[in-house]
Amino acid sequence: MSNLETQPGEVVCENASGARSPLELLVPRDVPLGGPRAMNVRRTLPQRRRSLIGAWCFLDHYGPQDISGQAGMNVPRHPHTGLQTVSWLFTGEIEHRDSTGAHAMVRPGELNLMTAGSGISHSEFSTPGTTILHGAQLWTALPDATRGTSPGFEHYRPDPVSGDGWTARVFLGSLLGSTSPVSTHSPLLGAEILVEEGASLGIDPEADFEHGVLLDSGTLHVNGQDVPGGHLAYLPPGTSPLTLEAGGGGARLLLIGGRPLGEQIVMWWNFVGRSHEEIVRYRRAWQEEIGAPMGQDDSAADEGTGAAWHHPHFGPFPPDQPDALLAPTLPNARMRPRG
Repeated sequence: MSNLETQPGEVVCENASGARSPLELLVPRDVPLGGPRAMNVRRTLPQRRRSLIGAWCFLDHYGPQDISGQAGMNVPRHPHTGLQTVSWLFTGEIEHRDSTGAHAMVRPGELNLMTAGSGISHSEFSTPGTTILHGAQLWTALPDATRGTSPGFEHYRPDPVSGDGWTARVFLGSLLGSTSPVSTHSPLLGAEILVEEGASLGIDPEADFEHGVLLDSGTLHVNGQDVPGGHLAYLPPGTSPLTLEAGGGGARLLLIGGRPLGEQIVMWWNFVGRSHEEIVRYRRAWQEEIGAPMGQDDSAADEGTGAAWHHPHFGPFPPDQPDALLAPTLPNARMRPRG
């Protein structure tokens, strides 16, 4: 998924009664994914006051949306650096293609994880037979020590685990006796959890992890606090136990977590780097690689990056695919590390 937003909104950090709480609520904001007939997504990461949960740096939540006769997910080839993309669907099907040669379908209950590393390009299109599209796209920032790793792609279908009134599919990390074999570059957790009406699930989380709980559907209380639909509840390290209690209709949620990254990042468009200059270089490399004009005067923003810098970062792509996305214009202000 391509990020078309360059100015993330604010975060609200209070509980329903307005009292101080270790649980923060991150409010979703609507972001159009593409042109005039774009599919809207609800974005909860990044926020101005919270850029990361562990290494998780981006979360888009979309649907359920009837895309009959519409473009749906329609994201041509675009670049990424310094991150991993995590695609997770509840309903529908998306075709993924990337410059490592991977060509796969994203289906409900199946993880597609793409490692950008030093640079990758990919496309995502909802399939012609998909009428309802519903899911989430997440990114994790690679730590500095491994962010230059080679690009790659992994697919995993986790077996569900269940207990009294709940079912979970653990697609990253370990939880509730289930462990994902998928490679990550920092300690992470990712799971879809269904909790039946009136049931509760108690979790003893990793003490040094911070967590986020995204309510997809239904009614949910996290440690006794109501979480509105589409909101992301943040819990800092040391929050234990973690109690998920479903109200009327039950609840479906995504639980993410990880050890705090401990690094600051610069994230702009689809690039994760460590400095303004790196982002400028990535943008220039992409525009040059797809044979596109710079589209703006990069001289001021490019100070110190080296005018002769050339490197094909983003890999080959089949020639019969739609035209690649052009990089947006760089911001006037200098991009600052956050995290």
